[in-house]
Amino acid sequence: MNDSNQVSAMTVRDTTANPAPLGLSAFGLTTILLNFHNAGFYPLDAMILAMGIFYGGLAQVLAGIMEWRKGNSFGTTAFTSYGLFWLSLAGILMLPALGLGERPGPFAMATYLAMWGAFTAILFVGTLRLSRGLQVVFATLTLLFVLLALADGLDNQVLLRIAGYEGIACGAIAVYVGLGQLLNEVYGRTVAPV
Repeated sequence: MNDSNQVSAMTVRDTTANPAPLGLSAFGLTTILLNFHNAGFYPLDAMILAMGIFYGGLAQVLAGIMEWRKGNSFGTTAFTSYGLFWLSLAGILMLPALGLGERPGPFAMATYLAMWGAFTAILFVGTLRLSRGLQVVFATLTLLFVLLALADGLDNQVLLRIAGYEGIACGAIAVYVGLGQLLNEVYGRTVAPV
């Protein structure tokens, strides 16, 4: 038999780390801190903006790139998109203060938040094929965007406070799912059901 007619097979094993704990933790912790503000515990300040840029923003974009490397289209789309959401939100808040644009009005912000809510609702449909924990994260995030859009559009502080508490819960669930995945991997068994 001629060597050129032989077919060889090579098995490639993925040895890269799971980026989801990083992405979910970055999303969750940043969401919690922003929503402490929305719930009225402290003002919007540099701590929230820095968290939005560096952890909620850059860390999620990196997690999205790592998900791409693993061939996970859902993870790539979700983490990269929400990382860029945090960066765009920081830009919306910072650019007017730097004299680089007008602060968006209530209708514009409501539209921005509603678009993210619609995007999140579609991703929620994708989670129906994934874990229960991710389903709860995306369901509560969809609700959060709806509440924030209504609060901005109606200039309603009560709705903003409600959104703040709901956002704290959404962020806490995301942190739980992310760290649960991490602990389950470290222990090689289910320590935290996700």
